Amino acid sequence: MNAVTNDVIITQEISPLPNIAANAHKGQLGRVVVIGGCGGQVMMAGAPALAANAALRTGAGLVQLFIPESIRTPTLIMTPCSTARTLPNASQAILDGLQDFNADAVAIGPGLGTSITSDVLAAVLQALNIPTVIDADGLNILARLGDFTWPHAKKTVLTPHLGEARRLLSSRHIDLVLDESETSRRAAALALVEAYSCTVVLKGAGSIVTNGRRLYINGTGNVGLATAGTGDVLTGMIAALLAQHIDPIEASILGTYLHGLAGDFAAEELGRRAMLATDVIAYLPEAISDHEIAEST
Repeated sequence: MNAVTNDVIITQEISPLPNIAANAHKGQLGRVVVIGGCGGQVMMAGAPALAANAALRTGAGLVQLFIPESIRTPTLIMTPCSTARTLPNASQAILDGLQDFNADAVAIGPGLGTSITSDVLAAVLQALNIPTVIDADGLNILARLGDFTWPHAKKTVLTPHLGEARRLLSSRHIDLVLDESETSRRAAALALVEAYSCTVVLKGAGSIVTNGRRLYINGTGNVGLATAGTGDVLTGMIAALLAQHIDPIEASILGTYLHGLAGDFAAEELGRRAMLATDVIAYLPEAISDHEIAEST
């Protein structure tokens, strides 16, 4: 059901998952690159691994990680179905790697830390012409770029939580009083779309997904998702759907819905306090099956 409010369509419609041909092979089911991870005194190897595993669970046929050399071994142990290459420190080398892998979509940011510079991210975005998800440290780097724009922003999905949304809006000199209320978060999501020309998933209780024309308020999920790594899972899921050639707004709505639903199934079995991000991935098959059954009836 849709309703129109101030030229924005408030939607509750959730797309079906893409059909898979009986003779399809892995190269045809979406190739995802995850750019993330960092070494140093504080290492983040789990974040890109979570995004990669979530992408595979959401139907991507192939996933490759671009990660620092120092975390290659632990990351690959956590995601044995993925491949990896050392994250280059130059934009052209990153772009060449994406082309070599024939990537259909890229996720930038899970656990990235300072593994790439603002200038490198800017140059990569300027040249990218494939669907992109920017999350976590990718968003922090984007905020430092100020009024930066890039040609294919409409193919990009931003997935901030409220704090990241504040930084992004502040970098564009947009002064909004942001709080946890739905009205405030809706205004923030729409302001982000206007500022960056991207699809936005503003995460939180009742995550808001919008491209400025349609707006979806998610009804799945629970407080058990308020734990480290669940955002990385969502990033991988949306990237997988984009790689399967789903429109950014549809991929963002569907990914957010399934992410929350998997969290609800996990909470039902494990309890909200005990949930881990890995549990959300474990319950994705149940969430996907539930949605497929609902779509077929």
